[in-house]
Amino acid sequence: MAEKKNISGSEALIHCLLAEGVDLIYGYPGGAIMPFYDELYKFQDKLQHILTRHEQGATHAAQGFARVTGKVGVCVATSGPGATNLVTGIADAMIDSTPMVCLTGQVPSHLLGSDAFQETDIIGISTPVTKWNYQITDVKEIPEIMAKAFYIARSGRPGPVLIDITKDAQFAKADFTYAPCKQVRSYKPIPKLDKTAVAHAADLINQAKKPMIVWGQGVILGKAEEEFKAFVEKSNIPAAWTILGVSAIATDHPLNVGMVGMHGNYGPNKLTNECDLLIAIGMRFDDRVTGNLETYAKQAKIIHLEIDPAEINKNVDVDVAVLADVKESLPLLTSLVSAKPYTEWFAAFKAFDKIEFDRVIKNDLHPTKDGLTMGEVLKEINRASNNDAVIVSDVGQHQMIACRYAAFNHSKSNVTSGGLGTMGFALPAALGAKMGAPNREVVAIIGDGGFQMTIQELGTIFQTQAAVKVVVLNNDFLGMVRQWQQLFFDKRYASTEMVNPDFVKIAEGYFIEAKRVQKREELSDAVDKMMASDKPYFLEVCVEKEDNVFPMIPSGASVSDIRLS
Repeated sequence: MAEKKNISGSEALIHCLLAEGVDLIYGYPGGAIMPFYDELYKFQDKLQHILTRHEQGATHAAQGFARVTGKVGVCVATSGPGATNLVTGIADAMIDSTPMVCLTGQVPSHLLGSDAFQETDIIGISTPVTKWNYQITDVKEIPEIMAKAFYIARSGRPGPVLIDITKDAQFAKADFTYAPCKQVRSYKPIPKLDKTAVAHAADLINQAKKPMIVWGQGVILGKAEEEFKAFVEKSNIPAAWTILGVSAIATDHPLNVGMVGMHGNYGPNKLTNECDLLIAIGMRFDDRVTGNLETYAKQAKIIHLEIDPAEINKNVDVDVAVLADVKESLPLLTSLVSAKPYTEWFAAFKAFDKIEFDRVIKNDLHPTKDGLTMGEVLKEINRASNNDAVIVSDVGQHQMIACRYAAFNHSKSNVTSGGLGTMGFALPAALGAKMGAPNREVVAIIGDGGFQMTIQELGTIFQTQAAVKVVVLNNDFLGMVRQWQQLFFDKRYASTEMVNPDFVKIAEGYFIEAKRVQKREELSDAVDKMMASDKPYFLEVCVEKEDNVFPMIPSGASVSDIRLS
């Protein structure tokens, strides 16, 4: 970028964002970040700012944008409570490997450490939940630090970066030149591929009789969907997914055998402890996937394709680690493997599929009882969207139902809070997703509990007129907690029953068209009307109060102990 003479730190920040290709940011102004906002006012034609109704909403919106675009999401807040309100979203982005740059204002540098008004040590607070953070007190640091922030956020295993900028550094002036960061000393975001490890992995695959793939979000983050599909199809190995990995290949792909984990499918969970080779690709062996580690896949050899060395042998000891970007390692592995029919092995998955359909899926999608189920709502959304919507789910029973039953044709179509499990995530994240993918239908699936944690972001949706379709599955309970209370705490429903407001009136108060569905015969037409709208739309569906999500692996149990009821 051409040098600019004697510009303010605030203007320098704007030019840094523009140089990184940023044209959309989310935030909330305040005293310590006001110089930046004053400069932003002059660049409205180049850099769009979305005023969320809460700083947490800004982080989740930036996450939603990042998840559907693969770009770095950007959010801005002031010092003190503005900065601390970002922390939940930052922690969420950290554990789900979402690239994000967060800018926070800070009190003038001469007041640091004095307990000044709205001063807080956001660097200390955010250190455990950021990939990197830094406090700028000198205007001359801005270009280098901002370039480094974007490089670290997007490279290797992505994650959130926080840059705290004192108010005097925003006002101060200096000459400005911007150069994108291409490397940081001692930081090696992409390990060098060890071809010997790949060859060893291929030998294990070619010798296996009952191999199984479990893939995670690393395939999507690595932009390796085509390479992954080629590997799966050439090897002819059954492939199961974690909730953040879903949509990397189509839901109806014949080698896609379903979801692993606490509320995953019966077959892939059961057969994890019967396979002779487990090939983990871009996943981190989260406890919700493994269940009891003492009994997880002990009979199997394990191959782990991973970009982050910290994940190797962290939870599960592996026989072969292939440390590399999967976009680089998968084609080489594919070239070395040979296909087998695995006829009996696939038959085992099919047998478990039938059991699960008869005991669980049939009741979820084709119920005979009077009350509506969450599953049939997802079935109608799949139908009306032709399996082509971006589904943004909150956290709870509805999240597990959405991940189990939403159907996808394209990658980057499932947006949810995986590792942190943040209630309130979906509404602002859906806004960010819609702004990142304006030509796709974006449907938020939210429970009545999580909806009320960020309900104020209806105001942001109304103001932007982003055509988000908001579906609240209302069972008047904190449903997932209630399910655990029913199954493991003798139905002591302590503090989980909700006395809810009239959600339709609230949505209409934000000038968003809204409808409530209470009967099955109303559902199909209501979903069609919602999907046909080119504006924001709110649909409340009153579902069974005491429906449970099965299958289920009880906390701390083996994946073999998965329950169907």
